[in-house]
Amino acid sequence: MPIIPTTEITPPAAPPVPRHRGSSDDAGVFDDARTYYTADDRHLNTRAGPRTRTYSQNSLLKQMERLGLKEPYRRGSHDESTIPHSRRFLIQVEPTLQSLQTQEDTDGNMQITIEDNGPKVLTLRTAASNGHNRFDIRGTYMLSNLLQELSLAKEYGRKQIILDEARLNENPVNRLSRMIRDHFWEGLTRRIDASSIEIAARDPKDWTDDPRPRIYVPIGAPEQLEYYKKVAEDRPELRLDVQQLPAKITSELVRDMNQKPGLLAVDMEEVVDPATGEKTLKGRPFVVPGGRFNELYGWDSYMESLGLLVHDKVDLAKSMVQNFCFCIKHYGKILNATRSYYLCRSQPPFLTDMALRVYDKIKHEPGAIEFLRTSILAAIKEYHSVWVAEPRLDPVTGLSRYRPEGLGVPPETEADHFVHILEPYVEKHGVTFDEFVDAYNNGRIKEPALDEYFLHDRAVRESGHDTTYRLEGVCANLATIDLNSLLFKYETDIARTIRNVFHDKLVIPAEYCVGGMEPNHVETSAIWDRRAKRRKLAIDKYLWNEQEGMYFDYDTVKRKQCTYESATTFWALWAGVSSPKQAAAMVTKALPKFEAVGGLLSGTEESRGEIGLERPNRQWDYPYGWAPQQILAWTGLYRYSFTEEAERLAYKWLFMITKAFVDFNGVVVEKYDVTRPIDPHRVDAEYGNQGLDFKGVAKEGFGWVNASYVYGLQIVNAHMRRALGTLTPYETFIKAVEENRAKALAELV
Repeated sequence: MPIIPTTEITPPAAPPVPRHRGSSDDAGVFDDARTYYTADDRHLNTRAGPRTRTYSQNSLLKQMERLGLKEPYRRGSHDESTIPHSRRFLIQVEPTLQSLQTQEDTDGNMQITIEDNGPKVLTLRTAASNGHNRFDIRGTYMLSNLLQELSLAKEYGRKQIILDEARLNENPVNRLSRMIRDHFWEGLTRRIDASSIEIAARDPKDWTDDPRPRIYVPIGAPEQLEYYKKVAEDRPELRLDVQQLPAKITSELVRDMNQKPGLLAVDMEEVVDPATGEKTLKGRPFVVPGGRFNELYGWDSYMESLGLLVHDKVDLAKSMVQNFCFCIKHYGKILNATRSYYLCRSQPPFLTDMALRVYDKIKHEPGAIEFLRTSILAAIKEYHSVWVAEPRLDPVTGLSRYRPEGLGVPPETEADHFVHILEPYVEKHGVTFDEFVDAYNNGRIKEPALDEYFLHDRAVRESGHDTTYRLEGVCANLATIDLNSLLFKYETDIARTIRNVFHDKLVIPAEYCVGGMEPNHVETSAIWDRRAKRRKLAIDKYLWNEQEGMYFDYDTVKRKQCTYESATTFWALWAGVSSPKQAAAMVTKALPKFEAVGGLLSGTEESRGEIGLERPNRQWDYPYGWAPQQILAWTGLYRYSFTEEAERLAYKWLFMITKAFVDFNGVVVEKYDVTRPIDPHRVDAEYGNQGLDFKGVAKEGFGWVNASYVYGLQIVNAHMRRALGTLTPYETFIKAVEENRAKALAELV
């Protein structure tokens, strides 16, 4: 399956997921939980004949012990089935779940992990013997899978189930891939309309005295305004506050809206209500980063789309692009996220690549060309109005910066987040904390040093890398390699698309005109080619360091190159900025600095510096690794034919995720400590780790880590995928490969 549009170099597709011997996918052994646990006939024990006795798993044994009887025991290998994977168990859900938790979940967190000190064995009754014969389930992985399956069965109201053993000892690579495909994407999918507005419009970051669901609708979407007003009218108990945004959005407007924070409307489609037969609106779905979110996020959505496309969830990836186009059309940018306090702030731009990947999947469908046309028009508008306009453009270098507008203290943080920053100013002015914040936000108190601090704070949040010592206190001044690589990719993507798809003539309609453009202005590829060449020259001049063999950020105020070593240097490979010589230098000189046991580090330990009570860990620094850094590096290395390096890095990342998944009850989290071989999901940074807070069974994972897993399986070869399924560390795997090569060569001599 291609993972990169046809305009790029495509890694080989991964082999299909193998079927388990002795159990057939056609028989539904690996159906999603809803299908598996709601099919009544599946859980009727028809194979065992007329006997009707059933047992809760340990109850019969306990009864016999009380009576002083000894039950004959048969080893599992002598059970009624000669095909190991076809074994099935007859289970009473609630008592078995209680027995399992009491015995194996010794720390009481509703998970069974390698840190629990139970006996790690539980006896189940076989279905073919109608509960007469027993079989031992052993080890953390099978027992944690049993806990997960029983938790799901209980959710679907099952009292008794017939459970296939294959669901307990399933190859962990297949199991995690299946969980992502069948459960995690669904658990993270949202839409904004009457069906969800009560939950979605509520904001856990609303610190005002009267938090209530609120939605802001842009002035260019009157049909949505009418729709939400009708929802509010029909359901007064929601207390839904529907507000219309003015045509011009300013920093002052956003500041004043912070007293009434709300959700921002995204794209909707017209549908026919099956109940009434009348036309109505329905929100276009999108995937959120983690389960606690209900708004559309920026670059998370791009990363998630890579996994969605691998799983052929093309319509969902397409609707996310359409939501982004709506945001650019009505809010002027792809927002950090669709809440009112993000209106001045964007995130790393990935729209062109995202749209082209979707188009590559749908190009033979009706409307595909118009979908791509709208996407490219939106990207052109965003490029001109956001990234190469003041205040983000540095006119001296011609490079761009994360430098959003905004006033005052960011309202979306916890109430005490900036206390240590603001307290000296509160004391200086002799007022209360709340009085100072109100006076400062509204300009009655002027503090230029605080203005500078919050300028950089907003820029860090716009960069997506919040937080890191690389950007702290300086972000708004930096022409970063990540942003300028992405804009180079915009320029080359737009040029190639105009040339190859639109016959070198793209007409700009009035709603997408920016700057001095007149309606029906015609764009050709030549000017975009020139922009890309100019940006590459500037990147080479200001960001490339020949001696170190990598790219660094450039401080546009101090007029000098920074020294922080960041994994974002590899974004230049993803975007195609680097020459072959530069790419080779990065692989030789830079890559060894970032490679760890679990994949790529975000930054080097030397660049991060010493940490302690006064200087704590930052989550985008050493020793943490993040899915976006891995994905872009793999793709970039593949682009420049460094196949072995891409496969090695992907294997290490996938192995780390798989090992944690097996050892810690199916956990998949936001970020990992890639230096920890045992428990990499344990992260000691300021925001903790998302994805840990589940009971029994994980339902969502984390968006871009889910994507990195299924995308990474397209990068590694078939031998690697098999080795991952047996939890073979990379060093062991590569040693075996080299020994086999040596043996094969010796036989040729």
